[in-house]
Amino acid sequence: MDNRPQWGTRAGFVLAAIGSAVGLGNIWRFPGTAYDNGGGAFFLPYLFALLTAGIPLLILEFTIGHKHRGSAPLSFARVRRGAEWMGWWQVAIAFVISTYYSVIIAWAMSYSVFSFKLSWGQGDTVNFLVSDYLKVAKAGEIGSLVPGVLIPLIITWVVTLAILFAGVKKGIEKANKIMIPALVVLFLIIVVRALTLEGAVDGLNAFFKPNWDMIAKPQVWVAAYGQIFFSLSIAFAIMVTYSSYLPKKSDITNNAFITGFANSSVELLAGIGVFAALGFMAHQQGVPVDKVVSSGVILAFAVFPEIINQFPALNGLFGFLFFFCLVLAGLSSLISIVETFIAGVQEKFNVSRKLAVSVGGGLSALISLFFATQGGLNFLDVTDEFINQFGVALAGLFEVVFFAWFVKQLNPLKQHADAISDIKLGAWWKICLSVITPIVLGYMMYGKFKERIVNGYGDYPADFLFNYGWSVALGAILVAVLISRKSWPGSKIEVPASDKEVSS
Repeated sequence: MDNRPQWGTRAGFVLAAIGSAVGLGNIWRFPGTAYDNGGGAFFLPYLFALLTAGIPLLILEFTIGHKHRGSAPLSFARVRRGAEWMGWWQVAIAFVISTYYSVIIAWAMSYSVFSFKLSWGQGDTVNFLVSDYLKVAKAGEIGSLVPGVLIPLIITWVVTLAILFAGVKKGIEKANKIMIPALVVLFLIIVVRALTLEGAVDGLNAFFKPNWDMIAKPQVWVAAYGQIFFSLSIAFAIMVTYSSYLPKKSDITNNAFITGFANSSVELLAGIGVFAALGFMAHQQGVPVDKVVSSGVILAFAVFPEIINQFPALNGLFGFLFFFCLVLAGLSSLISIVETFIAGVQEKFNVSRKLAVSVGGGLSALISLFFATQGGLNFLDVTDEFINQFGVALAGLFEVVFFAWFVKQLNPLKQHADAISDIKLGAWWKICLSVITPIVLGYMMYGKFKERIVNGYGDYPADFLFNYGWSVALGAILVAVLISRKSWPGSKIEVPASDKEVSS
């Protein structure tokens, strides 16, 4: 008999999937990407990428997990025994990401506290971040643990592991039912306030003004696909694992559309809020909006503190709301990331959930201390770049080619999804996954490999990039192959008999 845990409600699963997809990248990556790639014109390739890659891939992963009733390694092994390593590859990628993603959440926790007294000061907020808070060392130097990062990092892991110890229904589902509505409400408050600031209209004009000349450039379309791909939690085992906890009768296709459009709605909302705030900052400084545009860590932890300093009232409150939103977005994603390797370990080694959380989550928490050192920012920057570009994206390419061309599973998966979904999958789904997505991902991979080999990354020395970039990305594959060599316990690799009837 299959004792696999299940979501208590459909809403619980959808909120958990949205919580996984909606992360830090929605807030600090999308606005800058859109602005740099044609502003309002970027929404055309972005929507096209959502409909031809994002949602089709979500449907694929939801269906794989639901049909084969297992974590990514177990589900892949049930399709074909030799494919198990791809599932472990995705799990290994998730493990690496969890070790540094938790540290960024810790930064956001610290800045939530800093907000009340504007502890970052009225001067150079970049210098405060790099020198005063993170105490960044030279590339390659580890240095000592930074107390200001260590304490919130411990809190981050205590909260995350406590939720995971509670299980799927009582832990993950309950947490997301609280965190995601809270995130939306709090972020709406921030956006509404940003829209009332002087100069907000200038920021929105800069964000939405279309540059149609950009549409003809291949890199804009690649950027659109990249944003969709990385923001939807595709290809690092999360959606396969989450969907494996769905009841037998679940509307897979509808759930994928809801998750995809909800994630994009949050990205659009973030773009409006961020550029309204940047417009205000430009107005205060008497410069054009393009002079203050940034993204990533600098946008969140240097530019926004500077904007908050200039707020006409309630600076501390709105600073807290912004950084607490980052904490909520980060936690909901971190929980889903850690759940992938907890599920994999639990099934492969036939251990209890509590032991899997203790070992898997505990090991990730321990390694995360490496990124809480003075050298942490440099290690984080390089590891994130390489594990995403040559981990997540490459694993996604392998996955879609494997299912579309090698084992030719698109028809059986389509039949499974159609049997339990209101929206029936047409030829567009198969064409997207067998033709469009592989071509786009392949082109992305070619471009990234060429760029990194020829130009390196940032100003980092070649040996540093090899040790903490290339080695990490290749190491994830090696670990995956090694774990896949171990046999599954008993008849674990067989789909439970009670689930076979779903797609029959």
